[in-house]
Amino acid sequence: MENITLRAHYDGTQIKLDEPFELEPNTRLLVTILSSSDSDDEVWHNFSAQGLNSAYSDDEPEYSISLIKEQNPDYERR
Repeated sequence: MENITLRAHYDGTQIKLDEPFELEPNTRLLVTILSSSDSDDEVWHNFSAQGLNSAYSDDEPEYSISLIKEQNPDYERR
């Protein structure tokens, strides 16, 4: 099964999915607890940042712009 994200909530007793979804017994799950004070945009931004932080370490090499062989003319540099 491919990885998917489902919205859910805790009702005080159980974690319940917000929409029906068929799960097989013993399906492996990851549960992320979201701050109730964050907006949906902040939640996804923080979730994405955590993923990037775990993918890249602090000692990643810095790549110079001179290493780019062909620049994208449609890219707006900030």
